[in-house]
Amino acid sequence: MRNDTIAAISTAMGNSGIGIVRISGPNAVSIADAVFCAKNPEKKLTNQKSHTVHYGFIKDGDEIIDEVLVTLMRAPRSFTAEDTVEINCHGGVYTMRRVLDTVLRHGARPADPGEFTKRAFLNGRIDLSQAEAVADVIQAKNQYALQSSVSQLRGSVREKISRMRERILYQIAWIESALDDPEHVSLEHYPQTLKDETEQLLSEIRHLIAAADNGRMLKEGIQTVILGKPNVGKSSLLNLLVGEERAIVTEIAGTTRDVLEESINLNGITLNLSDTAGIRSAENVVEQIGVDRAREKAKNADLILYVVDSSLPLDENDREIAQIFSGKKGIVLLNKSDLTQVTTEETVRALTQDKYPVLSISAREQTGLEQLEKTIQELFYHGELQFNDEIYITNARQKASLLDAENSLKKVLESIELHMPEDFYSIDLMDAYQSLGMIVGEAVGEDLINEIFSRFCMGK
Repeated sequence: MRNDTIAAISTAMGNSGIGIVRISGPNAVSIADAVFCAKNPEKKLTNQKSHTVHYGFIKDGDEIIDEVLVTLMRAPRSFTAEDTVEINCHGGVYTMRRVLDTVLRHGARPADPGEFTKRAFLNGRIDLSQAEAVADVIQAKNQYALQSSVSQLRGSVREKISRMRERILYQIAWIESALDDPEHVSLEHYPQTLKDETEQLLSEIRHLIAAADNGRMLKEGIQTVILGKPNVGKSSLLNLLVGEERAIVTEIAGTTRDVLEESINLNGITLNLSDTAGIRSAENVVEQIGVDRAREKAKNADLILYVVDSSLPLDENDREIAQIFSGKKGIVLLNKSDLTQVTTEETVRALTQDKYPVLSISAREQTGLEQLEKTIQELFYHGELQFNDEIYITNARQKASLLDAENSLKKVLESIELHMPEDFYSIDLMDAYQSLGMIVGEAVGEDLINEIFSRFCMGK
């Protein structure tokens, strides 16, 4: 890493009450001193204590650019573990740029995207899982995603992974010690001991992997597809959930020809909704394309909301939808409950082999939504999410490393079953140890580090 001083605007580039220009690096304080004039001209930041705030002006030569508050944080007690100065100026775009340009002319260079967080990681202030959690906190779309990200930011993933790596390292050290000094360290009955420990580690890793899908949905939202025959109320349901008229609703069957997508926050859960064309034997090529797209969307859905018109009997189209529905997480919504019921809950349960929750709703009367929210929570998160003990892996890179560790530990068990020499155990244990290390950022290459932090926003 270059041992220079960087600067960037760390707040959004839009007119606001306050904007922050952040400076970090060995010359951060001296550069700030060159552009900052305190109310008392004799006062210099170089002589001030860490974690203090100072009032004054940013000057470009004799020109006063803005009235500011400057926060001084000395190494290692800062986010980057370097000397850091934050200039709190007025939040006009032009004002922030003038302040930044002045700082850059006095010796700082523009920070790369994510470079402040990258420096925090490289300086040992945080591990890689915490660094990724910083980005997740910024991008959180709902209450649960924010809670999960804050938990990771506080070190929940690091602590869990570190404990598992310590246990693996202990087993490696035991094997190596026994091989080097067999007279004093015995491996008699050791394979069974290692088998028990490996199975326990595998159980914990598999739990994290299983929770990764929930973690992805916390972060990105639940991919939710609304399916049903034409005119059953799919578009009305979308409009109701979104809270505005996003989909065209008419009495004409087949009005929806393409997939309409919207994201909503439903009681703290993000649903990425897709309203699709009604499933039936299409009357023309355009409608057929819409029906094909509906089927394709359903294949990749996390959740299917199967809307049934309770005022009409089921038919062959419903049987086809039930087949598409099969094997997915889903909820059957008996719509038009305000009309005379022809299709009952029992009829639908028979069609779907009683595998899915069935709820009565009325998109027109706006009833049944509270029960729908509760059912979605129970389907995905077993009711209310708890973050005291549960750890959710929220990105694909971490999940891939867990899968690699799982594969290595499975090889350890295979070697034990085949009565292989002990050094075979050590090789696969070390692979698992290194795979888990990738999650927290140990033994990761510079290219991967650069690629991860390049996705961060500017100024963070």
